[in-house]
Amino acid sequence: MATSSVASPPQTSEGPLQRPGVVLAVIVTAYLMVGVDSTVVNVALPDIQQDLRFSPSGLSWVLNAYTLAFGGLLLLGSRVGDIAGRRRTLTAGAALFALASLLGGLATDSAWLLAARALQGVGS
Repeated sequence: MATSSVASPPQTSEGPLQRPGVVLAVIVTAYLMVGVDSTVVNVALPDIQQDLRFSPSGLSWVLNAYTLAFGGLLLLGSRVGDIAGRRRTLTAGAALFALASLLGGLATDSAWLLAARALQGVGS
């Protein structure tokens, strides 16, 4: 009786499991971006209200637009990561988040800022 064994090919490059420090650094950096953004927006709320003439009830949407988009698309983002690749999805999300942050910083009216905050939530 002949037996055949299938040998796995030797790995020539290091995969993400061989570099857990790099993976951890990328994840921590992405989380830091979200955390710093949240802190900056909370600290800037009084200036945002004054400069862009938000009502007190409208000001809550600066936080809620981000939170609703982020929470609503969280599972979809995971599925996109499964289909398109986690690295590609993380890169695209971080780029979209950074672009939306720039647009939010350049906002001249309340609708622009709210749209930028919602886009940040999509990127997250």
